[in-house]
Amino acid sequence: MIYPKSIAALIEHFQKFPSVGPKSAQRMAFYLLRMSKDEIEKFAQCMINAKENTKTCEVCFNLSTTSPCEICTSTSRDHSTICVVSETKDLIAIEKTNEYKGLYHVLQGLISPMDGIGADDIRIKELLTRLTNEEVREVILALSPSVEGEATSLYLSKLIKPFGIKISRIAFGLPVGGDLEYADEITITKALEGRREI
Repeated sequence: MIYPKSIAALIEHFQKFPSVGPKSAQRMAFYLLRMSKDEIEKFAQCMINAKENTKTCEVCFNLSTTSPCEICTSTSRDHSTICVVSETKDLIAIEKTNEYKGLYHVLQGLISPMDGIGADDIRIKELLTRLTNEEVREVILALSPSVEGEATSLYLSKLIKPFGIKISRIAFGLPVGGDLEYADEITITKALEGRREI
């Protein structure tokens, strides 16, 4: 079926979202068309507000409404530790645990030669500047165990070592409640490597 131009344009815009294929885009477009005009106006205003009121922190590159962000300016945080993450969503995942009390550095990506993303395309230079200007004693690499995450971690550890700063990496392995028999070899290997004394 050929859609009217306005609906086709809406479907096309939804398809630009990550992991949204033609069928999902179509469902979202038709859901939007069933919404009242008031709901659609509120939805549109939320998108505009998010775009206009979200800044990138000039220190850690987290998304925030202020720059520097609330985490960087907090006096209750440990300023001697920086946790390096790929994206703001990773920072939020760590914050939800209420366990980590240090600062962050958001790389805004990972080194990925296949995608044309090199070390100069992410916030590595800014991290190194922070290490020379701040009293940092430990850098925690909290990057995914993907090929890109591993490559970025290795590259960062080589750059940070000369600073004489402790470098650690979050442990990877079996999820709580997971069954060992269903885990793949890489997950089991990471779980064994990350073991600790009890």
